[in-house]
Amino acid sequence: MTREPYPTARREERAEILHDTPVADPYRWLEDPDSPETQGWLLAQADLFKRQSKPQRFGDRIAELLRSGSVGVPAWRGDRHFFSRRTPDQEHAVYYVCENDGAGGTERVLIDPMAIDPSGLTTLDAVQPDKEGRLLAYQISVGGNEESVLYVMDVATGARVEGPIDRCRYSPIAWLPGGEAFYYVRRLPSTELPEGESQFHRRVYLHRVGTSTEDDAMIFGEGLKMTNYYGVSVSRDGRWLQVSASEGTAPRNDLWVADLTASSPDRPDLQVVQEGVDAQTGLSFGRDGRLYVHTDRDAPRVRICVTDPETPGFDSWRDLIPEDSEAVLSDFAILDDLERPVMLVSWTRHAISEITVHDLATGERIGEVPAPGLGSIGGISERPEGGHEAWFGYTDNTTPPTIQRYDARTGETTLWAASPGVVDVPPVRTSQVVYRSKDGTDVRMLVISPVDGDGPRPTILYGYGGFGLSMTPGYSASVLAWVEAGGVYVIANLRGGGEEGEDWHRAGMLGNKQNVFDDFHAAAEHLIATGVTTSEQLAISGGSNGGLLVGAALTQRPELYAAVACSAPLLDMIRYEQFGLGATWNVEYGSAADPKGFGWLSGYSPYHQVREGVAYPATLFTVFQSDTRVHPLHAWKMCAALQHASTGAGPIVLRNETEVGHGARSISRSVDLSADTLTFLARHTGL
Repeated sequence: MTREPYPTARREERAEILHDTPVADPYRWLEDPDSPETQGWLLAQADLFKRQSKPQRFGDRIAELLRSGSVGVPAWRGDRHFFSRRTPDQEHAVYYVCENDGAGGTERVLIDPMAIDPSGLTTLDAVQPDKEGRLLAYQISVGGNEESVLYVMDVATGARVEGPIDRCRYSPIAWLPGGEAFYYVRRLPSTELPEGESQFHRRVYLHRVGTSTEDDAMIFGEGLKMTNYYGVSVSRDGRWLQVSASEGTAPRNDLWVADLTASSPDRPDLQVVQEGVDAQTGLSFGRDGRLYVHTDRDAPRVRICVTDPETPGFDSWRDLIPEDSEAVLSDFAILDDLERPVMLVSWTRHAISEITVHDLATGERIGEVPAPGLGSIGGISERPEGGHEAWFGYTDNTTPPTIQRYDARTGETTLWAASPGVVDVPPVRTSQVVYRSKDGTDVRMLVISPVDGDGPRPTILYGYGGFGLSMTPGYSASVLAWVEAGGVYVIANLRGGGEEGEDWHRAGMLGNKQNVFDDFHAAAEHLIATGVTTSEQLAISGGSNGGLLVGAALTQRPELYAAVACSAPLLDMIRYEQFGLGATWNVEYGSAADPKGFGWLSGYSPYHQVREGVAYPATLFTVFQSDTRVHPLHAWKMCAALQHASTGAGPIVLRNETEVGHGARSISRSVDLSADTLTFLARHTGL
């Protein structure tokens, strides 16, 4: 079969010298999205993709499986609870309040993104009720830009009482008791910043509801690093303020507390808890007067310590829940309306969730919370005023999101709320497989396959391997549609993730990044060696940092893979810091400005590893024009380079989507993207 010719892309004889090394960049001109040349090239690529993507498969079945809907963990404020739910026909989840306790309460819609914007382009990014449940802070974005404009609503009337407040991307909201003021994080105005730095330079402010933001008190962040992210929270009684700072996405933070009864809320006397320490630590001020410390300091799999809020420093910490040798501690909740108060502790053991029950005073393990199966447990929710109940989210590969209620008085877990849709979920077989990577490290992967028959079968191998993020079981319409059609879907728990704790993360970051790619190649080799698939039937898929993963995989081992789906990827690792939020990620990847970092990055940067005359696998790039995290230029340049270089029979195509970004999108947009991706991979793996 003759491959269709590609759109013309001008190659420049362009190189710059970095650390005495010439670095070629023949498609630098594609970094300008507004140039007529770039726009013409994108239009031609869009025409090519349309011709290559017909007819689309899988769309109807993915849409049907997504009619399960979804439901979120409740946030309690007295007799009110707040929660999200998406019904089968809704494009976005809706945020509700329910008055009175239990199932007999009256629900009211508070925020419906489709009512705000029937086009479906508006997304609800974050919500935070005040401590009394009378006011609700919420953040929305439009067209995928993730700018998170902040508003405040009166819960009783639905009236907007504050906002818009812009520049609030990734801002926590920390209410003071009474709902008259809150701490939040906001970027400085772009007019006050050098060009190219408008996504950085955050500060922590105190805002009083009903006043101008011009009058906000800046309480933290002045003079610190431009890429810092800040966290802020206030204890339930309003006494203790906690502020944290991390350099970009670094796996460490500095931490301060202030006693708001001893200093003014707009000029808090912040005292150091942790500074300049290579660890992540967070604090929870207990109703019992104790301070609970969640930390990976001297405990890569995390431990919980306890101390006095008056003396929060490291020297006073005492282990309450020690580090486990296998499981990673992820969350906890305190249930104290009992004769023997308890702490519930959530863990992931090789990416599978569990909850244990401990004596609150001593930390002694006294039981476990029954879970519906081997899956993923979301955050544990408790009543802020205390109680004997907890709520947590649960999902697995065949179970849409549910909310489970645990009663510590009876020790029972019951279904509290299910996703509202009823769908016919296909039967699948799921197994966790251990395989050995290049350096002898044992790595796990989840293999989801049809219940009948054996391989080899067309297979998608998915991975991420970065930023300490764990790949855990979850309901996925795309996975189920693929397996129902006869394929196998595999999710690898690569180094760089958090499945085995912070040491596992660090074994795949900075100078250790090649371990992630080696783990991925080894997963592919194991699947082939054990008869699950063949190289002619094996596709790989990943997005964002996972797009970097599959970009490295296709350039390092092109013969191992038949097809690639590369979504919102980082691919030019020499220049990644200059675009989007790249400057916040050099703590994960390293910096090309540093000779050592340049050595790491240039060794695997996919764009720079493309070689002429190589038969690269069929590759689909999916990018999003409003992506303000990872600029689509990475995929544009890589697509042009592969189209020029590859001698493979499979096509190299680009799906460039407008009015969406890196994160949340409407259901119909999600269906189209997933269907286009699976259609491409099926075509080139023989499914």
